[in-house]
Amino acid sequence: MKRELFVSGLMVVILVGCGRQAEESRPGGIQVTKTRCGMDMVSIPAGQFTMGVSEGPIDAKPAHEVKVDGFLMDQDEITQEVYESVTGKNPARRKNPKNPVEQVTWTAAVKFCNARSAQEGLTPSYNTNTWECDFSANGYRLPTEAEWEYACRAGTQSRFYFGENAEELKSFGWFEGNSKAKPHPVGQRKPNAWGLYDMAGNVWEWCHDFYGSKYFRDSPRDNPHGPKEGEKRVLRGGAWSSSADSCTSWVRNCDEAGLTDVCLTMDSNGFRCVRRK
Repeated sequence: MKRELFVSGLMVVILVGCGRQAEESRPGGIQVTKTRCGMDMVSIPAGQFTMGVSEGPIDAKPAHEVKVDGFLMDQDEITQEVYESVTGKNPARRKNPKNPVEQVTWTAAVKFCNARSAQEGLTPSYNTNTWECDFSANGYRLPTEAEWEYACRAGTQSRFYFGENAEELKSFGWFEGNSKAKPHPVGQRKPNAWGLYDMAGNVWEWCHDFYGSKYFRDSPRDNPHGPKEGEKRVLRGGAWSSSADSCTSWVRNCDEAGLTDVCLTMDSNGFRCVRRK
């Protein structure tokens, strides 16, 4: 259980203004901000890494160097209870307040980001008329694909963020090999080195970017935001229904952004938020 991982070691709590937020220093130098809606956010340092893979899926090639600025990322996938507390709705097919919210469209996830920002007095990142993102705003948004993979890898270059052995995935994520054909409460498997849970399995996670099968071939090196247009949006990380091969650090998926009928939305699609430090 994740709470047991931090019972030893010094915890320092600093109140942040009147925004009902606090910062914690956890073992391993992990800095966590507690946000008003109840989600903990991990401070991800700026850095560079090798994104993609040289030998693997065609849309994940080629391996290439990418730089990203620092940001905050939700420690866990957005839960049903948090989603409902912000939006008043719960679209999940399998109801459990501690489970990740699923059956969520990209547009619904973006609207959640804006609503969460408004609750905390932050500037919303998305224009819901055009779906354009203001990356200079201090509000919540979905991670870019580069930010997601950088945070997932947490300094590793292996097949998974815990190494090369797929058998170890049972300790780090919920996938077809151990999920019993359903999602599970967040944070029950081991985290990656930066304290992020369920970056492999449980639910696919929406990214900000449009999906482009050949985008890696000519994407910018610094803070890439994906193609300027496209038909679908990127999903990352695999899900409870995925094979181990679909839960690697580099596998890419995509889906329609704004299906109007929630019943047509995949019940394996969820998300987590990021924002500026």
